[in-house]
Amino acid sequence: MKIIYKTVDGRFVDRLNRFEGIAEINGREVPVHIPNTGRCRELLFKGARVILEIRESKTRKTPYELIMVYKGDRLISIDSQAPNKIVEEAVRGGLIEEIGSYEYVKREVSYQNSRFDLFLKKHEESGKSESCYIEVKGVTLEEDGVAMFPDAPTERGARHLKELADARKEGYRAAVIFLVQMENIKYFTPNKLMDVGFYEALAYAHSEGVEVLSYNCRVSEKEIVIDERVEVVL
Repeated sequence: MKIIYKTVDGRFVDRLNRFEGIAEINGREVPVHIPNTGRCRELLFKGARVILEIRESKTRKTPYELIMVYKGDRLISIDSQAPNKIVEEAVRGGLIEEIGSYEYVKREVSYQNSRFDLFLKKHEESGKSESCYIEVKGVTLEEDGVAMFPDAPTERGARHLKELADARKEGYRAAVIFLVQMENIKYFTPNKLMDVGFYEALAYAHSEGVEVLSYNCRVSEKEIVIDERVEVVL
Protein backbone atom coordinates (compact mmCIF):
# COMPACT_ATOMS: atom_id res chain seq x y z
CA MET A 1 0.00 0.00 0.00
CA LYS A 2 1.25 3.52 -0.68
CA ILE A 3 0.71 7.22 -0.11
CA ILE A 4 1.13 9.67 -3.00
CA TYR A 5 2.15 13.29 -2.39
CA LYS A 6 2.22 16.62 -4.24
CA THR A 7 5.63 18.02 -3.28
CA VAL A 8 8.29 20.71 -3.68
CA ASP A 9 12.02 20.62 -2.89
CA GLY A 10 13.58 22.85 -0.23
CA ARG A 11 16.31 23.36 2.36
CA PHE A 12 15.82 23.21 6.11
CA VAL A 13 16.57 26.40 8.04
CA ASP A 14 15.43 26.01 11.65
CA ARG A 15 13.11 24.13 14.02
CA LEU A 16 11.12 26.56 16.15
CA ASN A 17 9.34 23.97 18.32
CA ARG A 18 8.04 20.39 18.09
CA PHE A 19 5.69 21.15 15.20
CA GLU A 20 6.89 24.33 13.52
CA GLY A 21 9.96 25.13 11.48
CA ILE A 22 11.39 27.27 8.70
CA ALA A 23 12.48 26.04 5.27
CA GLU A 24 13.81 27.76 2.18
CA ILE A 25 12.12 27.27 -1.19
CA ASN A 26 13.71 28.92 -4.23
CA GLY A 27 15.56 31.40 -2.02
CA ARG A 28 12.47 32.32 0.04
CA GLU A 29 12.02 31.35 3.69
CA VAL A 30 8.60 29.90 4.51
CA PRO A 31 6.98 28.44 7.65
CA VAL A 32 6.52 24.65 7.62
CA HIS A 33 4.66 22.15 9.74
CA ILE A 34 6.78 19.26 11.05
CA PRO A 35 4.58 16.14 11.40
CA ASN A 36 6.95 14.36 13.78
CA THR A 37 7.49 15.00 17.50
CA GLY A 38 10.73 12.99 17.56
CA ARG A 39 14.03 14.80 17.92
CA CYS A 40 15.25 14.00 14.38
CA ARG A 41 18.48 15.83 15.23
CA GLU A 42 20.51 13.77 12.78
CA LEU A 43 18.10 14.83 10.01
CA LEU A 44 16.81 18.33 10.68
CA PHE A 45 19.86 20.57 10.59
CA LYS A 46 20.43 23.84 8.73
CA GLY A 47 20.92 23.23 5.03
CA ALA A 48 19.47 19.71 4.96
CA ARG A 49 17.59 18.97 1.75
CA VAL A 50 13.91 18.44 2.52
CA ILE A 51 10.76 17.49 0.64
CA LEU A 52 7.63 19.48 1.44
CA GLU A 53 4.10 18.34 0.73
CA ILE A 54 1.69 21.06 -0.41
CA ARG A 55 -1.53 20.91 1.61
CA GLU A 56 -3.80 23.82 0.74
CA SER A 57 -6.32 24.56 3.50
CA LYS A 58 -7.84 27.69 5.05
CA THR A 59 -7.42 26.16 8.51
CA ARG A 60 -3.65 25.66 8.22
CA LYS A 61 -1.02 28.22 9.20
CA THR A 62 1.13 27.05 6.29
CA PRO A 63 0.51 24.93 3.20
CA TYR A 64 3.91 23.25 3.59
CA GLU A 65 4.25 19.91 5.40
CA LEU A 66 7.82 18.70 5.93
CA ILE A 67 7.43 15.02 5.09
CA MET A 68 10.88 13.81 3.93
CA VAL A 69 14.55 14.55 4.50
CA TYR A 70 17.66 13.50 2.62
CA LYS A 71 20.41 11.98 4.76
CA GLY A 72 23.18 11.91 2.18
CA ASP A 73 21.67 9.95 -0.71
CA ARG A 74 19.13 8.23 1.56
CA LEU A 75 15.61 9.66 1.48
CA ILE A 76 13.78 9.26 4.79
CA SER A 77 10.08 9.87 5.42
CA ILE A 78 9.41 11.67 8.72
CA ASP A 79 5.64 11.88 8.27
CA SER A 80 4.37 10.34 11.52
CA GLN A 81 0.87 9.93 10.08
CA ALA A 82 2.05 7.73 7.22
CA PRO A 83 2.91 4.48 9.08
CA ASN A 84 -0.59 3.89 10.49
CA LYS A 85 -2.23 4.54 7.12
CA ILE A 86 0.23 2.31 5.27
CA VAL A 87 0.02 -0.60 7.72
CA GLU A 88 -3.76 -0.40 7.94
CA GLU A 89 -4.13 -0.58 4.16
CA ALA A 90 -1.58 -3.40 3.98
CA VAL A 91 -3.45 -5.38 6.65
CA ARG A 92 -6.78 -4.80 4.92
CA GLY A 93 -5.22 -6.01 1.68
CA GLY A 94 -3.67 -9.09 3.29
CA LEU A 95 -0.18 -7.90 2.32
CA ILE A 96 1.48 -8.55 5.68
CA GLU A 97 1.85 -12.31 5.49
CA GLU A 98 2.71 -12.74 9.17
CA ILE A 99 -0.54 -11.07 10.24
CA GLY A 100 -2.75 -12.86 7.75
CA SER A 101 -6.30 -12.04 6.70
CA TYR A 102 -8.92 -10.44 8.94
CA GLU A 103 -12.44 -9.44 7.96
CA TYR A 104 -12.91 -6.75 10.62
CA VAL A 105 -10.35 -3.93 11.00
CA LYS A 106 -10.89 -1.01 13.37
CA ARG A 107 -8.60 1.96 14.15
CA GLU A 108 -7.69 3.45 17.52
CA VAL A 109 -9.19 0.94 19.96
CA SER A 110 -8.81 1.38 23.72
CA TYR A 111 -7.34 -1.29 25.95
CA GLN A 112 -6.49 -0.56 29.60
CA ASN A 113 -4.69 2.82 29.50
CA SER A 114 -3.66 2.63 25.83
CA ARG A 115 -5.24 3.22 22.45
CA PHE A 116 -3.79 0.67 20.05
CA ASP A 117 -3.57 1.61 16.39
CA LEU A 118 -5.48 -1.38 15.02
CA PHE A 119 -7.86 -4.04 16.30
CA LEU A 120 -8.58 -7.02 14.06
CA LYS A 121 -11.15 -9.79 14.12
CA LYS A 122 -11.46 -12.80 11.86
CA HIS A 123 -15.21 -12.24 11.90
CA GLU A 124 -17.54 -9.73 13.55
CA GLU A 125 -18.36 -12.17 16.36
CA SER A 126 -14.84 -13.55 16.85
CA GLY A 127 -13.59 -14.21 20.36
CA LYS A 128 -10.23 -13.27 21.86
CA SER A 129 -8.25 -16.05 20.17
CA GLU A 130 -9.35 -14.80 16.74
CA SER A 131 -8.76 -11.13 17.53
CA CYS A 132 -5.55 -9.11 17.37
CA TYR A 133 -4.30 -5.81 18.76
CA ILE A 134 -1.59 -4.09 16.69
CA GLU A 135 0.57 -1.12 17.64
CA VAL A 136 2.46 0.62 14.80
CA LYS A 137 5.72 2.52 15.33
CA GLY A 138 7.27 4.64 12.58
CA VAL A 139 11.07 4.41 12.42
CA THR A 140 13.17 7.31 11.11
CA LEU A 141 16.48 6.73 12.92
CA GLU A 142 19.25 4.96 10.99
CA GLU A 143 22.94 4.40 11.69
CA ASP A 144 25.19 2.47 9.30
CA GLY A 145 22.20 0.84 7.63
CA VAL A 146 20.62 -0.26 10.93
CA ALA A 147 17.15 1.08 11.76
CA MET A 148 16.41 1.88 15.42
CA PHE A 149 13.55 3.05 17.62
CA PRO A 150 13.07 5.28 19.54
CA ASP A 151 15.11 8.42 18.81
CA ALA A 152 14.02 9.92 22.16
CA PRO A 153 12.86 8.38 25.47
CA THR A 154 9.21 7.28 25.33
CA GLU A 155 7.39 6.13 28.46
CA ARG A 156 4.20 5.98 26.39
CA GLY A 157 5.84 3.55 23.96
CA ALA A 158 6.96 1.29 26.80
CA ARG A 159 3.44 1.34 28.26
CA HIS A 160 2.00 0.28 24.91
CA LEU A 161 4.29 -2.75 24.84
CA LYS A 162 3.48 -3.80 28.42
CA GLU A 163 -0.23 -3.55 27.73
CA LEU A 164 0.14 -5.52 24.50
CA ALA A 165 1.70 -8.21 26.69
CA ASP A 166 -1.32 -8.00 29.02
CA ALA A 167 -3.65 -8.42 26.05
CA ARG A 168 -1.67 -11.47 24.94
CA LYS A 169 -1.91 -13.00 28.44
CA GLU A 170 -5.65 -12.36 28.34
CA GLY A 171 -5.93 -14.52 25.23
CA TYR A 172 -5.75 -11.99 22.41
CA ARG A 173 -3.21 -12.07 19.64
CA ALA A 174 -0.92 -9.02 19.87
CA ALA A 175 1.75 -7.53 17.62
CA VAL A 176 3.93 -4.46 17.26
CA ILE A 177 5.00 -3.45 13.76
CA PHE A 178 8.00 -1.17 13.30
CA LEU A 179 7.59 0.48 9.90
CA VAL A 180 10.99 1.70 8.74
CA GLN A 181 10.35 4.82 6.64
CA MET A 182 13.29 4.31 4.28
CA GLU A 183 14.98 1.77 2.00
CA ASN A 184 18.11 -0.42 2.13
CA ILE A 185 18.10 -1.43 5.78
CA LYS A 186 20.22 -4.28 7.18
CA TYR A 187 17.98 -4.95 10.18
CA PHE A 188 15.89 -3.28 12.90
CA THR A 189 16.82 -3.16 16.58
CA PRO A 190 15.49 -1.27 19.62
CA ASN A 191 17.60 1.74 20.61
CA LYS A 192 18.81 0.52 24.01
CA LEU A 193 21.26 3.37 24.50
CA MET A 194 18.52 5.96 24.05
CA ASP A 195 15.80 4.27 26.13
CA VAL A 196 16.61 1.15 28.13
CA GLY A 197 13.06 1.13 29.49
CA PHE A 198 11.61 0.74 26.01
CA TYR A 199 14.17 -1.95 25.20
CA GLU A 200 13.24 -3.91 28.34
CA ALA A 201 9.51 -3.50 27.65
CA LEU A 202 9.96 -4.83 24.10
CA ALA A 203 11.98 -7.82 25.34
CA TYR A 204 9.30 -8.52 27.98
CA ALA A 205 6.45 -8.24 25.47
CA HIS A 206 8.23 -10.57 23.09
CA SER A 207 8.78 -13.11 25.89
CA GLU A 208 5.03 -13.02 26.60
CA GLY A 209 4.16 -13.86 23.00
CA VAL A 210 3.74 -10.43 21.43
CA GLU A 211 4.85 -10.64 17.80
CA VAL A 212 7.58 -8.16 16.86
CA LEU A 213 7.64 -7.39 13.14
CA SER A 214 9.40 -4.84 10.97
CA TYR A 215 8.93 -3.77 7.36
CA ASN A 216 10.76 -1.16 5.34
CA CYS A 217 9.40 1.21 2.69
CA ARG A 218 10.31 2.31 -0.81
CA VAL A 219 10.49 6.09 -0.62
CA SER A 220 10.55 8.61 -3.45
CA GLU A 221 9.87 12.35 -3.46
CA LYS A 222 6.30 11.65 -4.56
CA GLU A 223 5.29 8.53 -2.64
CA ILE A 224 6.00 6.04 0.12
CA VAL A 225 5.18 2.34 -0.34
CA ILE A 226 5.45 -0.61 2.07
CA ASP A 227 8.12 -2.95 0.72
CA GLU A 228 9.52 -6.02 2.46
CA ARG A 229 10.07 -7.59 5.84
CA VAL A 230 13.14 -6.52 7.80
CA GLU A 231 14.99 -8.74 10.27
CA VAL A 232 14.40 -7.83 13.92
CA VAL A 233 17.38 -8.13 16.28
CA LEU A 234 16.41 -7.91 19.96
